Amino acid sequence: MVKNIHGYSVTYGDVGIFGAGGARGPGPGDTSDAEILKTLEKAHSSLKGIEKKIMITHMHPSGSKSEFSGIPGSQSITKAIKKFKPNILLHGHIHEASGFEEIIDKTRVINVGREGKIIEI
Repeated sequence: MVKNIHGYSVTYGDVGIFGAGGARGPGPGDTSDAEILKTLEKAHSSLKGIEKKIMITHMHPSGSKSEFSGIPGSQSITKAIKKFKPNILLHGHIHEASGFEEIIDKTRVINVGREGKIIEI
């Protein structure tokens, strides 16, 4: 089953998944940082009481390893990490950073890239 999680969430057992697409920057499909945060807040709002959470975004967070590319990350995604405390953030956007992993404020941040990644929750 496929589910759109842009601004929404889904639960599987005791795991909640929520997210936001879009990316900042010039060009088609430009999404403001404020829109990203608003979308993540809406998506997370139905996960009350869920302890295991996975946040999925297209854009990378500010201060992440993916900024090596010269493209700044989203401050709103970093704020959402600190506010919602997801166990894992899966993102893409910077294809050259595929496979990069790090910890930001206790959240495991993974750039899954085009190949994807198998993770244990």
